[in-house]
Amino acid sequence: VDAPRHVEVQILSDGESTVHLHERDCSVQRRFQKVIEIAPSVGLPDECRLALHDDAVRLTAAAGYRCAGTVEFLVDPQTWKHYFIEVNPRIQVEHTVTEVVTGVDLVQAQIRVTGGETLADVGIENQDDITLRGYAIQSRVTTEDPEADFR
Repeated sequence: VDAPRHVEVQILSDGESTVHLHERDCSVQRRFQKVIEIAPSVGLPDECRLALHDDAVRLTAAAGYRCAGTVEFLVDPQTWKHYFIEVNPRIQVEHTVTEVVTGVDLVQAQIRVTGGETLADVGIENQDDITLRGYAIQSRVTTEDPEADFR
């Protein structure tokens, strides 16, 4: 895949119910480190977006996953086919852009569901309770030494 997009789907599951908190685009990278994250991803066709969400929920639900997590994909911008990379079973640095656009406190929700509460206990009855409000962008400051080949 030439110039793939790196798109992550945020999920939250209590072991019985699993929801997605939409996706974020982490395609802007430097030396394989994410530099800019945008939620939701800009310019994804709806069919691709829905397929990413569905696949992330299906994968984690089938595994009996209980926690917040991120399902990562590469997306071919020519065909809009997506390819699974990995599941990160933890909160990631870029989770805050998802919190901003969904209004869900992921850290609190993760602690509560891993402590035995259900998604309903944390205020999420079903997928319809997760709504998007606008966009959020996060950028990271990196340090590199130009005199040492930018390391």
